[in-house]
Amino acid sequence: MSDPAPPVDPALVEHAVHIARDAGELTLHWFRRAGLAVEHKGDGSPVTEADLAAETFMRAELAAAYPDDAVIGEEHADAEGTSGRTWVIDLIDGTKAFTKSVPLYSNLLALVDEHGPAVGVINLPALGETVWAGRGLGAFHNGDRCRVSDHASLDGAYVCTSEFGYWPPADLAAVHAAPVQFRTWGDAYGYSLVATGRAEAMIDPLANPWDVAPIAVIIAEAGGSFTGYTGADGPNAWQAGSGVASNGRIHDDVLSIWS
Repeated sequence: MSDPAPPVDPALVEHAVHIARDAGELTLHWFRRAGLAVEHKGDGSPVTEADLAAETFMRAELAAAYPDDAVIGEEHADAEGTSGRTWVIDLIDGTKAFTKSVPLYSNLLALVDEHGPAVGVINLPALGETVWAGRGLGAFHNGDRCRVSDHASLDGAYVCTSEFGYWPPADLAAVHAAPVQFRTWGDAYGYSLVATGRAEAMIDPLANPWDVAPIAVIIAEAGGSFTGYTGADGPNAWQAGSGVASNGRIHDDVLSIWS
């Protein structure tokens, strides 16, 4: 059996939370603003000046503090590094919600090292909530330790997803037929609900790496399980192109709904 990955430096976690919160405060300058400029990328997804400004801010903060680390994100070109560590950012996760003045959007920050995701932050600026974790240090919600729920069956479990359009039709029908409470409390907000015990599972049949990089360590440190949609696990599960987070007790049952 291989040795467990070492705990991350608590100072890295503290700084990551600080950067994510500051970036979130920046997005609030545009939230609910009349006449918000919204452009659409080649894939049809929206991007706003808030996305671009917040990512520029976060990249500058990371470059100043950790110049040898790589940085990848959704809106700007990747920055190469030499340290073997990579910061993964998403500003804003839930842009569609942001443009409609729905307060469930978030900004995400993760640090990945040779052992996998080491730091993860979900900041929900319009809700005043932040969920974060450091490998080996536990998971926290606004400074208090948080844990997944102890619900042990699909019956009555709250299961979230970002939207139905990404689902294979047969899989979606199977989830609707399962004895779960199926909700679209989606994007990173759904994962925050799982980490804090307010929902039992969150499912994204399709997800970009920056959408789920922080989720992998947050859910693990909160006592839950994180895999890809087909069950792929391990330190690279955040790169599976999908995401399934649960309280752990029902994870296999969730995957069996469509597998």
